[in-house]
Amino acid sequence: MAKTILVVDDSASLRQVVSIALKGGGYDVIEACDGKDALSKLGGQKINLIISDVNMPNMDGITFVKEVKQLPNYKFTPIIMLTTESQESKKQEGQAAGAKAWVVKPFKPEQMLAAVSKLVLP
Repeated sequence: MAKTILVVDDSASLRQVVSIALKGGGYDVIEACDGKDALSKLGGQKINLIISDVNMPNMDGITFVKEVKQLPNYKFTPIIMLTTESQESKKQEGQAAGAKAWVVKPFKPEQMLAAVSKLVLP
């Protein structure tokens, strides 16, 4: 059965690029445009991994990660931050919130898939 990945980014074109790469890697993808939208799409279903941007309207990525980690169903879901932010302080904030990996844009699809395959739980 295919693993499901939630992609959260306010850029539709970036969601599309990530989505194509993931689908090519055999994953099912759910897209959301910001943290609030993403939380509304979780709904208890099995999500194997979340990829989230940091800077988004309505609810930013760090706040979203903190919210997700409070939900019993998603407490252990690995999260990759995909962002233009490369500052160490932001990375530490992301890790403190519960993010497992940090991928800086622009990224190569292979790089993304490698990070995903390491973190997706069986």
